[in-house]
Amino acid sequence: MDWLSNLLTMMPVSGQLELRCHYGAPWRVAYEVSDAGEMPYHVIVGGSAVLDDLDGGPPQHLSAGDILLLPHGGAHVLHDGSGKRANKATDRNGLNFIISENAGTGARLDMLCGRFMLAPPHDRLLLSYLPPRLIVRTAKSSDTAGPAGTGAQLTALMELMRAEAASESLGGQAMLNALSAALFALTLRFSSESGEAPAGLLALAGQPRLAPALRALFLEPARPWTLPELAELCNMSRATIARYFQERLGRSASDLLADIRMTLAANELRTSSASVGAVGEAVGYQSEAAFQRAFKQRMGVTPARWRRGATE
Repeated sequence: MDWLSNLLTMMPVSGQLELRCHYGAPWRVAYEVSDAGEMPYHVIVGGSAVLDDLDGGPPQHLSAGDILLLPHGGAHVLHDGSGKRANKATDRNGLNFIISENAGTGARLDMLCGRFMLAPPHDRLLLSYLPPRLIVRTAKSSDTAGPAGTGAQLTALMELMRAEAASESLGGQAMLNALSAALFALTLRFSSESGEAPAGLLALAGQPRLAPALRALFLEPARPWTLPELAELCNMSRATIARYFQERLGRSASDLLADIRMTLAANELRTSSASVGAVGEAVGYQSEAAFQRAFKQRMGVTPARWRRGATE
């Protein structure tokens, strides 16, 4: 199993399409901070939009084929870029989602909006390793340097979502939610292949030389990996691989390994009756005391408290 498949097995992500926006300029929509474990997404299937950076950075222009994902669930504003007072939008219930429209007569926007959802502790792990904002531009995938195969798949998936959203057929909501989950996986794959991801796990995955180390950490997390061993797998020096992890991931290889272990342990504590010591040993800890300390440091509670909380 590759590292991304392993990650998504460790932390299943569900998707939900909630809104389809049909706007004519001028228009503007503002989104509040999302609840914990929720990651909003927007798919521009027609027209264009401008994303304001609420932290003071430059605005981002989005075009048809672009996907905006906000892993940290931050507040954000999208608008047509004209600076004019927006026409008021009205919502109506479709068969499977809400349709939002306005009376604007300018350039048209067709946008699908939804959210990805995951439960603790997985939301904490993704908050740590995914950027606050991720923009994927599938239209550029036709360039020779881009991941054309994944870009074509994403484009086809967006077209399928748009067609399914327009048809309002029987079973449409289940279909759209399943397609949303696929959208999450393909978006992460595309971003890691493009080499343009902001610092984090996707930027690390975008460095082909580090692929053996990333695969080793995800596929054999119980093994006591050392930096020299990972460096040897990647045919690079210890100093070089340490620098790559720090520059691309913002954390060390041992930090990533510990978080992978804690995610696996949290899942096992929630779904099995194995003892705490057995769970710790299964994820690579030689003693129950060492596992207890590591789990408490990473998760904020003891393994026993986590297990009780997960079953209450």
